[in-house]
Amino acid sequence: MIIKKLKRRLKRLIDKKEIGSFQFRMKINALERMHYAYISYNAAKLAKKLNYDHISIIEYGVAGGRGLLILENYAKEIKKILGVQIDIFGFDLKSGLPKPEDYRDLPYHWKEGFYQMNETELRKKIQSSKLIIGDIKSTSIDFFSENNPAPIGAIIHDFDFYSSTKIAMSMLNADTKFFLPRIYCYFDDIIGSETELYNDFTGERLAINEFNLQNKDIKLSPAYHLLARATETWHHQIWICHLFKHKKYNSFVSEDNQQL
Repeated sequence: MIIKKLKRRLKRLIDKKEIGSFQFRMKINALERMHYAYISYNAAKLAKKLNYDHISIIEYGVAGGRGLLILENYAKEIKKILGVQIDIFGFDLKSGLPKPEDYRDLPYHWKEGFYQMNETELRKKIQSSKLIIGDIKSTSIDFFSENNPAPIGAIIHDFDFYSSTKIAMSMLNADTKFFLPRIYCYFDDIIGSETELYNDFTGERLAINEFNLQNKDIKLSPAYHLLARATETWHHQIWICHLFKHKKYNSFVSEDNQQL
């Protein structure tokens, strides 16, 4: 236990002092939000292989905005390494969580007003991220027509509720030109503890399951390559969204020479 604590402290120090390269800090799990770094970096790697030099990342559920600030920092580092520009969009109601609609939104754990945003202060801090403020029921409708985003390569789902996550996921049905053929997705609220007791019939997990049942050509799957390692909790929270009808879904991205 003492050794684990010392390792965590050392990693925090390495990250705070930015010791070593971004890739080195990511390799040793020393970054503040490893899941953000992982999906951002690997989305950019895929984009580069597919000859995209510009992608987007979405965070559903901004709250205080720490996630956006971290994403901005990681985006700068990734552009230096891979030459891929990353735009960041943050969706939020601003007033905090709405009132849970029914049991599927886990009212025994979430309460109306949680995670309010100080929009004025946050706008002073962010440099390049774009805030999409309002009810996702409305903002999801005209997001693509108003913003014409570069292909989305990574999505962070942190709306907490089943109801709002379901609407956010419905945006995956937009024109495939707005996405990479495979999208790295992080779901914040699918593990929890003895309090949340997340299951497949409520919350974000239910939204995932229903989406897969209702869509033939777009499917979400756990990242089995990460589950095989399973050394970090967030390894269980990464899912990959496959757009089978994307014009570049079958484009070769593996190693050219695989001869044994």
